[in-house]
Amino acid sequence: MMFAVVRIRGGIKVNYKIKDTLTMLRLTRINHCVVVDKDPKIEGMIRKVKDFVTWGDISEATLAKLVASRGRMEGDKRLDDKQAKDVIDAFRKNKIDEVKGFKLVFRMSPPRKGYEGVKNPYPKGALGYRGEKINELLERMM
Repeated sequence: MMFAVVRIRGGIKVNYKIKDTLTMLRLTRINHCVVVDKDPKIEGMIRKVKDFVTWGDISEATLAKLVASRGRMEGDKRLDDKQAKDVIDAFRKNKIDEVKGFKLVFRMSPPRKGYEGVKNPYPKGALGYRGEKINELLERMM
């Protein structure tokens, strides 16, 4: 299983520990998305920045669509079909670091019809753990 993590809030007047954790997660800007393994260390980092991000369990279909539409190689080049399949296989095998030149951050658009609110946790707002509902948010952002 993997998590999709999307940054929702900016970084003005943020504690340096939280800012460093966001940088380690490669979430340097709003609407950036990363796909990470379900690992207790990573989950701890995500919980530390829970007031700035939303995350959930990404499905195989959404991952394939995300890589095909928003995946980029170095130089901001789009992926062709063969490269996209290689990247998806690397995600499945947890060997994404072996794909040379692939950018691990997906630059997303703001979601259609907007966020639910950027200051409250998920059922009332957009922050925090969403579970399977992250797939719906990513669909709106692609």
